[in-house]
Amino acid sequence: MTDLLPVKDPVLVFALVALLILLAPIIMGRYRLPGMIGLLLAGAVLGPNALGVLARDQSFVLFGTVGLLYIMFTAALEIDMAVFKRYGVHTIAFGLLTFGVPLGTGVLLGLLFGFEWPAAILLGSVFSTHTLLAYPIASRLGIARNPAVTTTVGGTILTDTLALLVMAVIAGTTRGEMDEAFWYRLGIGLALYVALILLALPRLARWFFRNAGGDGVAEFVFVLAAVFGCASLAHLAGAEPIVGAFLAGLALNRLIPHNSTLMNRIRFTGEAVFVPFFLLSVGMLLDVRIFFGGMRAWVFSLALVATALATKWLAAHITRLLLGYSRDEGQVIFGLSGAHAAATLAITTVGYDIGLFDDTVVNGAILLILASCFVASWVVDRHGRRVAIAAEEEEMEPAGPPQRVLVALADPVSAPRLLELAQLVRDPAHGQPVYPLTVVEDDDGAGEQVARAEKLLSHAVHQLSAAEIPTQPLTRIDLNVADGVLRARRELRGTEIIIGWRERSAARELFFGSMIERLLRDRHYTLLVARLRGPLATCQRVVLAVPPNADHEHGFPVAVGIVKQLARQLGAPLLMIAEQADEARVRKRVQTIKPAVELKVQALDDWSGLTLAIGEGAALGDIVVLYGVRTGGLAWRSAQANLPARLAERLPATNLLVVYPAEPREEPAPEPIGVTAAVTA
Repeated sequence: MTDLLPVKDPVLVFALVALLILLAPIIMGRYRLPGMIGLLLAGAVLGPNALGVLARDQSFVLFGTVGLLYIMFTAALEIDMAVFKRYGVHTIAFGLLTFGVPLGTGVLLGLLFGFEWPAAILLGSVFSTHTLLAYPIASRLGIARNPAVTTTVGGTILTDTLALLVMAVIAGTTRGEMDEAFWYRLGIGLALYVALILLALPRLARWFFRNAGGDGVAEFVFVLAAVFGCASLAHLAGAEPIVGAFLAGLALNRLIPHNSTLMNRIRFTGEAVFVPFFLLSVGMLLDVRIFFGGMRAWVFSLALVATALATKWLAAHITRLLLGYSRDEGQVIFGLSGAHAAATLAITTVGYDIGLFDDTVVNGAILLILASCFVASWVVDRHGRRVAIAAEEEEMEPAGPPQRVLVALADPVSAPRLLELAQLVRDPAHGQPVYPLTVVEDDDGAGEQVARAEKLLSHAVHQLSAAEIPTQPLTRIDLNVADGVLRARRELRGTEIIIGWRERSAARELFFGSMIERLLRDRHYTLLVARLRGPLATCQRVVLAVPPNADHEHGFPVAVGIVKQLARQLGAPLLMIAEQADEARVRKRVQTIKPAVELKVQALDDWSGLTLAIGEGAALGDIVVLYGVRTGGLAWRSAQANLPARLAERLPATNLLVVYPAEPREEPAPEPIGVTAAVTA
């Protein structure tokens, strides 16, 4: 039997791991426990220190390391940058608290157990670190963008960096390497490393995404190479790979929209493969023989676990009281910051190698890792659900129609970008599918056109399915495209339509052809006219031009909400351009409309100077959005009809979007808001 264990056949090992990944959430779910606890237990029971079915060989170490870096990367990737900037002080405050409180307590504990000062300080740094092991639970519960979660994620990189710097200093002191050159190498190397990632990586990624041609596989491989490349260079700067992975996530945050196909692939790969391997490898670290090491091993191990959890809980709830978070949010902060894993193991290993720690400390640290991972997973799962429910109740609006996305396509070249726009303006909270639509004119060649339309729809379904967006394709035969789109809108009770177009010689015809005029006659939905020159994910700024008196129109909140949703998904700031006389009033109105984004305002002396102002200030990475005014609206002026055409001529290489909000006041019963139709005419 001993010859058969541990299992050495790589195919059988992977089959066992896949089975554990499948069964752990199912079994734990019956006891209302997070699935990752099941993986930790499976690693402990089947690992080399128990039954010995699986060996913690190089493959588990490799995939486990990748899983940890993946957790740090996705945590930074899912941060709402507007919230991150707004709560920057919160992040610093929590980072210092969750570093200082455990560090000070750990030093006292070390002195109490007879450690010398260097060993006691290093032991304190073990307590101060934490790993976002329970972050996938928070992400699954939909609270990844909660301010408390954002504060915790941001504070993680601060406290881990400080703890690892303490480790470097103690190790350098013990080895006799502490001199002036040591501090120069550490300070300058770390500064150059951070600057290289945050400044150079976004430019490189933006260039690659623009030229990759929408190849999803190439984009995904580029992201993997960038993340692990940044992590591998961390040692040259005196940092740990987890710092590099987190910084790479911050650098790529604005380039990977939260609901994009690429983001779905990143999240799926991590949750299905890398993170489960990490959990299994952590579980394998537990050695039950530590309980037979005498009373000192018991006392020290239990003191280690109790002190680590108590100090992280104390830091989390001091943060809660100082920053005004709810009790459940405080518990989520504790759960996210309470798990100890890779950084703890790294510091313990270094301490053991330089002779400051003995076997008792190493075994106690391993028990700490396993116990803290159990507690953190349970706490985040339990209290994260309460935070999610409270957020839903708080954001609940008066009963209204669900959002639906109707995408009517005719051109296979522009269709992928129009579908990308539909993904970005769609609100997943409504749970409605996207409706790709093709409209075929009723003539002698309709049969052949229907066949081409169905092929185009199949590509649309594939693109949306890759992002896990439910899809319902539609084909309509009508006298003309406009009538077909409007009829589909009425059948699906839609109120938003996005229209794309082919290149034409005249800008006026580009924006205001007869089809547009017909579509605008129906005032009971929002019309979006889009000219997309490049991938939307590479856009760095959303520029919204608001004409005078537009904020008094009935559809103003709907139009601005769509634009802010677009900016939020792209992680881009919103620059609003308005007349000087209206600037303060419009700014206040825009700030009250959800979702929250980073807002900047540019005031014009006179609206007639808009084209010149945008033309001089627009950059390649901008999306210029014009608030479109329907004929007879409160903001209507005769010059408005020519404004989109002038902008198109002035900005031939810029992404343009014109939003004509609905005016449903004449309808006795408002139609549902939220159908997005992308039409290539």
